[in-house]
Amino acid sequence: MKKRTEGFTLIELMIVVATIGILASLALPAYQDYTTRSQLSEAVLLLSGAKAPLTEYINDKGAEPDAATFNDLVPVRQGKYVESMVLTGTVSNLVLTATMKPTEVSQPIQGRTVTLTTTDMGKTWLCSAGTVSPRFLPAACR
Repeated sequence: MKKRTEGFTLIELMIVVATIGILASLALPAYQDYTTRSQLSEAVLLLSGAKAPLTEYINDKGAEPDAATFNDLVPVRQGKYVESMVLTGTVSNLVLTATMKPTEVSQPIQGRTVTLTTTDMGKTWLCSAGTVSPRFLPAACR
């Protein structure tokens, strides 16, 4: 009578472990980019939330708001990943800039900026990478 063995051989187990290692090494960079992009999307969301009140103010007053008025118009200028949001420029060329936190965010976007710009008194806004690599911009900003 022949003895029957069950289970996996060592080489089969080593092949499975190597395959899992290769798949993990491919998935990790993609996951890190996804995490970075999701953190940066908070900045784009905060900037987008400031567009409507700014456009309404510009159309009503015919001028850009000063710093105090901007603070009143846009009370939420920080987030979990966004350190600050500022408004610069004149009514003919306004720039909203969101700056990411220097810590507690993905390394490629630490302290970097993303901007929204309008040159037509708030009718259209153009999103740009600022100092962030364009590859990390969320789809709403490409």
